[in-house]
Amino acid sequence: MSNGLDIKDDLFNPPNQENPPESEPERADTETAKCPSCGANLVYSPEIHGLKCPYCGTEEKLAEDNFCEEQDFEKLFTDRAGEWAEETKVFRCTNCGATTVISRSELSKECAFCGTSNIVEREDMSGMRPDAVLPFLLTKENAGERLKAWAKKKIFAPSSFKKSVKPEKIYGNYSPSFTFDSDTVSPYVGRLGKYYYTTRMVNGKTVRTRHIRYYNISGTHRARFDDVLVQAANNIPQKTLDKIQPFDTNNSQEYSADYLHGFSATQYDRDGKECWKVAQSIMYENVKKQILAGYSYDVVGYLDVRMNCHNITYKYVLLPLYVGHYKFKQKLYNFFVNGRNGKVAGKSPLSPIRVGFVVLIALGILAGIIYWFISQNGGI
Repeated sequence: MSNGLDIKDDLFNPPNQENPPESEPERADTETAKCPSCGANLVYSPEIHGLKCPYCGTEEKLAEDNFCEEQDFEKLFTDRAGEWAEETKVFRCTNCGATTVISRSELSKECAFCGTSNIVEREDMSGMRPDAVLPFLLTKENAGERLKAWAKKKIFAPSSFKKSVKPEKIYGNYSPSFTFDSDTVSPYVGRLGKYYYTTRMVNGKTVRTRHIRYYNISGTHRARFDDVLVQAANNIPQKTLDKIQPFDTNNSQEYSADYLHGFSATQYDRDGKECWKVAQSIMYENVKKQILAGYSYDVVGYLDVRMNCHNITYKYVLLPLYVGHYKFKQKLYNFFVNGRNGKVAGKSPLSPIRVGFVVLIALGILAGIIYWFISQNGGI
C-alpha cells in the first residue's frame, strides 16, 4: 500500500470460499411494532428510550444494556447484501437523489435531505444489516433549539434562513458508518532537524543566520485504536461528521428494527472494505503524529512508517442525526445535529445584501481612518 503502509495482503481478500464456515442465517424481525392499546404503529421515543404510541401515549421500554459486540474482521468479506431487505424498503428522492431506508411499517416518508415527498420505492437491496445502532437521546424539539442557536450566529445568512430553522422541518435520520478497532505495530526510520543559529559581522553589522542540524531516528511504535469512525454515505461529508463528534459508539446497542420506527436511515455508498481502507489512512496519520510527538524537532526530513494491523474488529453502526435543509437561489443547504450531544455543523447561504452592507461599513471605516491620518499630518 502507498504512503509506507505495509498491511498483510490477506486483510484485503475475502476468506476461503471453497469451504465456508457453517452458520445459521440471521433472521430479520419483520413484525410491525403495534400499540397494544389502540393498534397504531409505535415509534421510537428518545425521551423514554423506548417505543411510544403517538396517539394514546402507551409506552414500551427497550433494554439499554444490550451493547453490540465487536464483529470478527473476516465477516466483513462475506456476502451480506440482502440481509436487511426483509424488514426495510428503499426509496430514492427524485428531487435531490438521496437514497433512504425505512421500516416496512412506514407507509410513506419525506426525504430527510430536502423535505420533498417525491420519493419512489426502488427494488434495490437495502444492503447488509447493521450490527449496531446508537439510539437518539435528543428529541426533535431539543435539536430544533440547538439549530436556532447555531443559525443566529450566521450573521451573513439571509433572515429567511434563520426563520426556516424549526423542529417541524428537521428529520431524524440514521447515518451509516463503520468503526474499526486495531492493534498496530509500526517500525519506522526517519530524519529530523533542529534549528541552530550563528552570528557574524558584515560591514559592521551583526548578521544572524539560521541552520539546520539533522539527526536520524528509528524504532518501533505500538498503538491501539478503538472505534475509528468512517462515514459510509455521500450525503454527509466526513469533515462535517468530524465537526459534530464524538459519537459514543462504545455505547451502541445491538441493532433492532424498533429503533427505526418513526425514523429513516441513509443507505451506505461505501461498503465496509472501502471504509477499512479509509480507516487505515486515519490510523497511519495518527501513528506518524504519535511518533513525531516523542521527539524534539523543527523540520521533518523524512519519516518512513510501515504500519502493520492486527486483531482487527469492526461494527457497522447507525449514527443518530437530525437533518435540516434550506434552499436558496436553487441551491440546497443541509445542516446536521448530533442526536446524542447536540453539536451542529453544516453550511448556510450568504445574503448578498448583508455581505454588501458589511463591506460598505468596512470601506466607510477605512475611509475615515485615512481621512483622520491625513488631517493629523497636515494634509498631503
